[in-house]
Amino acid sequence: MSVVKSPLPEEHLKIVADALQGALVDLVDLHLVGKQIHWTVVGPRFRTVHLQLDEVVASTREYADTVAERASALGVPPDGRAQTVAATSGVDTVKDGWTDDAQAVRTLVDALGAVIGRMRERIRATDEPDPVTQDILIELTRDLEKHHWMFQAENGGKRS
Repeated sequence: MSVVKSPLPEEHLKIVADALQGALVDLVDLHLVGKQIHWTVVGPRFRTVHLQLDEVVASTREYADTVAERASALGVPPDGRAQTVAATSGVDTVKDGWTDDAQAVRTLVDALGAVIGRMRERIRATDEPDPVTQDILIELTRDLEKHHWMFQAENGGKRS
C-alpha cells in the first residue's frame, strides 16, 4: 500500500528508490561507525580525531534524514532498521575494543571511500530518472569527500 503517490513514472521510481534506500543504509552505517570509533578512539591525537568524528556523525545523521524524507516524498517507505542496515550496507564493520588514533583515521578513510564510491554510482543512476534526487546525492557526496580529504590529511596521506 502506498500512502503517497509519486510524481515519477514507475520505471524511474524503482531506480530512484533503490538509490535512496542504498544511500540511507550507507549513511546510517557510516554514522554508527563514526560514533563507535568516537567512543573508543585513544592516542596522542585523541582530541583532534574525536572532534573530527563528531563532524562526520552530524553530517551523516543530517543527510540520512534528508535522504529518508526524499524517499517518503516519492512514496517510498525508507528502511533504516538495524537488520536492513547490517544486511545491505557497503561499510565494513569496526573492530571491538579501543581504537588507536591512526587506526581510527584509516578506518574512517576506508569507510568514507566505500560510501563515496557507492554514492557516485547512485549519482549516475539518478541522472535521467530524477535530477532532484541526484542533486541531493551530489551535495551529500561533496560533503563526504570533504571529510574523506580531511581524514586523509590528518593521517599524512598514509592508508596503512
